[in-house]
Amino acid sequence: MKKSLQTSLIHPDYTAPEGFDAFPPAIHHASTVLFTNVAAMRSGDWKNKQSYTYGLHGTPTTFTLEARLAELEGGTHCLLAPSGLAAIAMVDFALLKTGDDVLLPENVYNPNRELGKWLSNDFGITARYYDPLVGAGIAGLIQPNTKLIWTEAPGSVSMEVPDLPAICKAAHARGVLVALDNTWSAGLALRGFDMGVDIVMQALTKYQSGGSDVLMGALVTRDAALNERLAMAHMRLGMGVSADDAYLVMRGLPSMKLRFEAHDASARKVAAWLKARPEITRVLHPAFEDCPGHENWKRDFTGAGGLFSVLFDARYSEEQTDRFVDSLELFGLGYSWGGANSLVMPYRIKAIRSNWTGSGTLVRFNIGLEDTADLIADIERALAVL
Repeated sequence: MKKSLQTSLIHPDYTAPEGFDAFPPAIHHASTVLFTNVAAMRSGDWKNKQSYTYGLHGTPTTFTLEARLAELEGGTHCLLAPSGLAAIAMVDFALLKTGDDVLLPENVYNPNRELGKWLSNDFGITARYYDPLVGAGIAGLIQPNTKLIWTEAPGSVSMEVPDLPAICKAAHARGVLVALDNTWSAGLALRGFDMGVDIVMQALTKYQSGGSDVLMGALVTRDAALNERLAMAHMRLGMGVSADDAYLVMRGLPSMKLRFEAHDASARKVAAWLKARPEITRVLHPAFEDCPGHENWKRDFTGAGGLFSVLFDARYSEEQTDRFVDSLELFGLGYSWGGANSLVMPYRIKAIRSNWTGSGTLVRFNIGLEDTADLIADIERALAVL
């Protein structure tokens, strides 16, 4: 048909030739998805990912990332979310209803704790907290209405490593599902499904992207029925991610293992140096023997990444440790980890852990990809201002 110039700008005659191939996956931007005919539109099912229905439910770009993440974790199904916290919320709203109970470890990621308070205050779902080292003893905390147990291995601030197999065994004996926040190990150093967990959550914001420039989360499962429950929450909550962000995460995956191992090696060097300093009373690094739950780490993990914490001697005030943090030049003051830049963050740990018995200010380090000699020199110089 003959078209005006304006119509031609929207409906061009040109179609690019087929047969193009390259290493990077294509970026498919879409809100509206076009169907070949009415029959295809009516027969399409967004839940099985065998067809495309709307951009929110996936494009070839997001489907490819989901498949790669499922393979990484040893799962079969994956759903993407706009952030790690969004993925956590998706689990809660998929599996919990008014009158139910959820158990969270005391060392849980603080936004997950805040979500638990919200569930308790506004939705009639009780959120209770347990000692992260309780192990098989969690059986005594499971109530008839307990539907979900969150685990975090290790806690991303105080670094206790739970006994995941024991928790999962006790939970499954009572028909309770177990979700794991596996962000610390990036799915590389801990195989969650081998431990018995039902759902693995990842904040892809960290090592997967590696650039400190993307927010994204993922849920991986092996059970089709469980995945469908999560997928329905995903749909109802409108959890979409952009194709550009999915591409950025995929771009980081080929180098992730190499980067993770480099972070790990550097972090152990810096942590060992800090352990010998008189200003530090304790280094909370799961690979170190005196870290709570180290035996669980030694049994279940193959690496450690770049994140650990330290406790300053109690003789130093918060004002002094804040001055130490502000004096660092190579460490950015910011949350998160997994990027090339080193980070530091002081915590008022008793404000988020009512049962915390340690003394001294807790400071968390993310060791990036800088030269460790430079990082140690920076820390040593900043310690001098205490």
